[in-house]
Amino acid sequence: MTSPTGPTSLPAPAGEDARSLPGVFVSFEGGDGAGKSTQARLLAAWAQAHGREVVLTREPGGTTLGQTLREAVLHGEHVDPRTEALLYATDRAHHVASLVRPALARGALVITDRYLDSSVAYQGSGRDLGADEVERLSLWATGGLLPAVTVLLDVDPAVGRTRLTGSPDRLESAGDEFHRRTRQAFLDRAATDPDRWLVLDGTADPDALATAVRSRVAPLLGLAAEGAASGGAA
Repeated sequence: MTSPTGPTSLPAPAGEDARSLPGVFVSFEGGDGAGKSTQARLLAAWAQAHGREVVLTREPGGTTLGQTLREAVLHGEHVDPRTEALLYATDRAHHVASLVRPALARGALVITDRYLDSSVAYQGSGRDLGADEVERLSLWATGGLLPAVTVLLDVDPAVGRTRLTGSPDRLESAGDEFHRRTRQAFLDRAATDPDRWLVLDGTADPDALATAVRSRVAPLLGLAAEGAASGGAA
């Protein structure tokens, strides 16, 4: 749809702070091979050991529909950049409406391996679609929901690549320059909102990383940071 002055942009809802909901919403971001899945699992196990309900999920693929969309976007042929961005937004809209918001509403800790910041970095910057446009699309899809904490595990793409196993998917195969742009996009976003982001060196010892994450999340769960630092990670 166009107006006499050009394309009509999507509305940009103000980001809804997840801390306004009873639960706690934490996302993990970073390049491929950064260790997001490992740290998400460690945080989930620690919170469960403290008696908290935990919903551990991922994007794309956190729901049945999401699994279908994940296969299409990561392994489908002839998926152009705009289609890619829309597939991620479709997954995210369904993911938030059917799983994330209901869990937060009942007071759970929701931990997701990737969220909208990945789309801004990968499709907005990596695919050159425009970070602002892709962010507006995801904010519209989710009703503006933003995590209380976003953990960025920062690694050089060359290092991350050595950690990957199996055949690379479409994004993992996108090339060095693509992955350099996405890494910088993550760092730039984190620098603009330090209250939400926790930036950690993804090459550090996994136990040390887990301790740093727990220390940031513990107060949001009503737990003492000292207990988070000394408690087991599994």
